[in-house]
Amino acid sequence: MTALLWFLRGVLFVILLGLAIKNSGDVELRFFFDASWQTPLSLALLGALVLGIVLGLLALLPQLIRQRRVIGAQKRALAEREKSPASPLPTNQIDLPTIGV
Repeated sequence: MTALLWFLRGVLFVILLGLAIKNSGDVELRFFFDASWQTPLSLALLGALVLGIVLGLLALLPQLIRQRRVIGAQKRALAEREKSPASPLPTNQIDLPTIGV
């Protein structure tokens, strides 16, 4: 199964490499104040992909931090509850933080 997966990855790489070679024509990116930059089309597309991934991860970062904080609070509450099993709280009175949507 692993060999098949690596074979498919290799085929995908060759296809994408061929696509990049076929689209090696220059494009001109124009910025503000009459600034411009000429680059191959495949490099411009790769840059746009990387920029999109970075912006997407940055957008997810606050949610990830919030979830980790909630998980840590729940683990601490569980550990504290396991230390003193003689006086368990009723399940309807446990105040655990919730994850906002």
